[in-house]
Amino acid sequence: MSRLRAVAIWGALLAVLVVPVLVAATSEFLAYRDTIYIISGFAGIAGMALLLLQPLLVGGYLPGLERARGRLAHRWIGAALLASVTVHVAGLWLTSPPDVIDALFFRSPTPFSVWGVLAMWALFFAALLAAFRRLLGITPAVWRAGHTALVASAVLGTVVHALLIEGTMGFGSKIVLCVVVLLATVKTVLDLKVWSRLRRRA
Repeated sequence: MSRLRAVAIWGALLAVLVVPVLVAATSEFLAYRDTIYIISGFAGIAGMALLLLQPLLVGGYLPGLERARGRLAHRWIGAALLASVTVHVAGLWLTSPPDVIDALFFRSPTPFSVWGVLAMWALFFAALLAAFRRLLGITPAVWRAGHTALVASAVLGTVVHALLIEGTMGFGSKIVLCVVVLLATVKTVLDLKVWSRLRRRA
């Protein structure tokens, strides 16, 4: 890969990741929110940015972070992603415990809450499956298929969750980030041929 192409890929990625944060930082909605709510909101934005990095890393698409290095970074970014989701939910809990309880028990009247909770549990189960796959004795093909299905569900839920919220994230930058996250996930799943490998081993 040429140096110019590598710079272009990293530059485009940084723009997709940073612009939504900058737009959110200048949002007029921040004037009406307390510190904990703001931290929680930005943790959610950070989580979505990390969600984009995950398929790019495991697929080996980022210059300098091809397959071996990319998969190692994938694990660390996964831990950071779980931390950001935890901060996001914990901040919302501290701000308004009843709303979080309603969301967790699927009693919330706001559809974005349902999608957010579904995405959260899918992400947590994907992480647990990765952490305990050897202990559970799951074959590599089965665990990849299960992990991929859970991650894809988390991505879809997160995207719908983000699109339904009218908050600090700018509409245009949010749309771009959501589309790129979806495309990166789909491309990685197709390129790695997770499902075809499972069928061959069945």
